[in-house]
Amino acid sequence: MIILYHCMSARSFRPLWMLEELQLEYQLVMLPFPPRMHAREYLGINPLGTIPLLMDDSTHMTESAAICQYLCARAAPTPLQVLPSERDFGAYLNYLHFGEATLTFPQTLVLRYSRFEPPSRRQPGVAEDYAKWFLARLRTLEPRLADHEYLCAERFTAADVSVGYALMLAQYLGLAERFTPAVSAYWERLQQRDAYLRAMRSQEAAAVVQGISTMPAPQTVPDGH
Repeated sequence: MIILYHCMSARSFRPLWMLEELQLEYQLVMLPFPPRMHAREYLGINPLGTIPLLMDDSTHMTESAAICQYLCARAAPTPLQVLPSERDFGAYLNYLHFGEATLTFPQTLVLRYSRFEPPSRRQPGVAEDYAKWFLARLRTLEPRLADHEYLCAERFTAADVSVGYALMLAQYLGLAERFTPAVSAYWERLQQRDAYLRAMRSQEAAAVVQGISTMPAPQTVPDGH
């Protein structure tokens, strides 16, 4: 049984969404945010104190994009991965990691300097600079999405999950109204997927049962917290 340690709507939502897309059985363990402060026992399982943590027998993984890639390989064959023999293999890997390394990273700094530093240390100008950084990089997807329903291989893949989470976080940050038209339409399409909706319901239900707040967990540092 796969075990996923998760905070509400945090980066661990990527593997949760993937688990639902692949229809794999899993156990979802909800943690208060940030777990390294509010669930100190978790450090005995993951000394980093970060999420996600995916456990699959002896396999332990903490990087959200890597987990998406792992789950595809584990469930192969699946159209959610692009094979080395396919023309878009390189594009697939690039978009898969673009979602985290290029898109999510600047958003963590928007959150830090606009919401999570003490009021005396907040820097709205810095937060806006990083918001513009994120949006400038996001705009590079506009030409692709103007002509294609998904990012690569003419189908929905794990790359769309990775980038889709960055758009989810941007929505929580109030940046969605600044999306370009094709990116905005793409985000609307992703939110209609059955697996996305199931993942949303899964975390809500697990949080209620496990006594964890259903408010989205803030994101403050790269992959994990």
